[in-house]
Amino acid sequence: GSEGPAAEVVREIEAMGARAIVNGDDVSDWDASGHLIESAVEAFGDLHILVNNAGIVRDRMFMNATEDEFDAVTRVHLKGHFCTGRHAAKYWRGQAKAGKPVSGRIINTSSGAGLQGSIAQAVYSSAKAGIAAMTLVQAAELGRYGITANALAPSARTRMTEEAFADMMKKPDEGFDKMDPDNISPLVAYLGSEDAGDISGRVLEIAGGMVSICDGWRTGPSRDKQARWDAAELGDVLRGLIAEGEAPQKVHGT
Repeated sequence: GSEGPAAEVVREIEAMGARAIVNGDDVSDWDASGHLIESAVEAFGDLHILVNNAGIVRDRMFMNATEDEFDAVTRVHLKGHFCTGRHAAKYWRGQAKAGKPVSGRIINTSSGAGLQGSIAQAVYSSAKAGIAAMTLVQAAELGRYGITANALAPSARTRMTEEAFADMMKKPDEGFDKMDPDNISPLVAYLGSEDAGDISGRVLEIAGGMVSICDGWRTGPSRDKQARWDAAELGDVLRGLIAEGEAPQKVHGT
């Protein structure tokens, strides 16, 4: 509605002398998300930065999660990121093929849950992991058109997190507010800048004043038999490889 959070942000932007519009299209709907991108181009004459940040949670232990919850969470998070990113990329590719300079920025929102998993968030974690993987592919494929793609895994107080993690997100009585969402803004602003054109295909964690590069999945210790393995011999091989490699980070909540 006109008094919703998006309208409040528009008023703040306009109060600073800048322009903004509200768009209520469903990011998880193919046609609606395309209209969202078209609306931005129509209102401002061009498109430079896409920040994907829409999300919902339906937290349950894995054994209690339902198909409807899986569909809803995956639709908003993963499909929503795909739809808007796909339409934005199509616009930028068209600009590049027309010989126009392109400096497109896709900034996706993953989560620590998507990187290490999180108890009672199997569905949410899966969707956020998919976003991280999609970001890597976007960066690899779209760089030729002048587009970068990065993902954030932020920790901050939002309408979605302040209820699910009330104690963690509580505002302190004094001192630095680590969970203030304003702490995330500088990183988003920088990744959207011209200066960040050499940074792409990265997943970055940010919480309070700490920013981290996420290494992601890497090929670790290996054994090559140069022939097909027998199932009976793989136990010792796998345990040896596990002993050589780094222990995985713990699942959040364990």
